[in-house]
Amino acid sequence: MDLSLVLHSGDPILQSVFALLVLMSVVSWVVIIARSRLLWVMKRHQQGFMSSFWEASDWQEALNLAAKHQAPAAKLARAGAESLRHYRAHEGGGLGKAVSLDDYLVRNLRTKLSQETAKMERGLTWLATTGSVAPFIGLFGTVWGIYHALVGIATSGSASLSTVAAPIGEALVATAAGLAVAIPAVIAYNAFIRTNRRFAQELDGFTHDLHAQLLTEGGHGVR
Repeated sequence: MDLSLVLHSGDPILQSVFALLVLMSVVSWVVIIARSRLLWVMKRHQQGFMSSFWEASDWQEALNLAAKHQAPAAKLARAGAESLRHYRAHEGGGLGKAVSLDDYLVRNLRTKLSQETAKMERGLTWLATTGSVAPFIGLFGTVWGIYHALVGIATSGSASLSTVAAPIGEALVATAAGLAVAIPAVIAYNAFIRTNRRFAQELDGFTHDLHAQLLTEGGHGVR
C-alpha cells in the first residue's frame, strides 16, 4: 500500500480523506498510549492504597495514609472524611435536621464516586467515534477515487486492464486505510471499557465499606 503514490496522484478531496485518516490515527494512538499509562499508574496506586488503608491501626492513621495518596480510593476516603467532619460541625443546625448522616454520606460519596469514574472515561468518546466513522471516511475516499478513475477511463476511451486496475487499486487503498485506523481504536475502546468496569466495581465495593466505616466513626453504627 503506497500512500505516497495516492497522495501525489490523487485530487485534493482524496488527499483530504487520507490527511483526515492520518490525523484520526495519530490522535487515537496518543489517546491509547496516554490512557494505558494512566490506568497502569492508577491500578498500581489503587492496589497499594486499598491494602494499606484497611490494615491501618486506627481511623486517624487511615486518614493520614489517604492524604498521601492520589489513588481514586484515597480521594474517596478524603471526601468521606470531609463529609463526616462537615456534618459533625453542623449537626446541631439545619443540616442535622434536614438530613441524616447516613443520607448525607451516601449523597457525597456517590457524587465523588461518579467524578472519579468519569475521569476514567476521558478519551473513550474519541476512540468510539474513530472506530465507527473511519471506515466510512475510507469508503468515501474509495467511491470518490473510483468515480474519478471511471471518468478518466471514459475520457481516454481505453478500458484495458492496465488502464482500469491502477486507479481503482489506488482508490481501494482508502478503504484499507480507514479500516487500519478503525480497528486499533475499536480494540482499545473495548479493552478500556472492560478495565474501567472492573475498576468501577472495585471502587464501588470500597465506597460501600468506607460508608459503613464512616457511620461507625460518626457514632451511628452500620445501617
